[in-house]
Amino acid sequence: MPTLHVRNVPDSIYDRLRQRAQARNRSISAEVVMLLDLALEESEDNQAQVLDRIRRRRFFDPASVNAPDSTTLLREDREQ
Repeated sequence: MPTLHVRNVPDSIYDRLRQRAQARNRSISAEVVMLLDLALEESEDNQAQVLDRIRRRRFFDPASVNAPDSTTLLREDREQ
């Protein structure tokens, strides 16, 4: 299993990690691994959600909700 060393951790972050690990009966290393795993999962979930929203917007048809398309709005704006 690879080893990861982190340098120059601010005292405030280290203290919070230590307290969090202690509250969960884990070592600081185990707590850091757990937090990294959670952060990566959350990041992947957020990325999937963003891509899903982009796909939905890409295929959105304004006419389906009786909204004018952007070309119509631009023409109206230029005519003013």
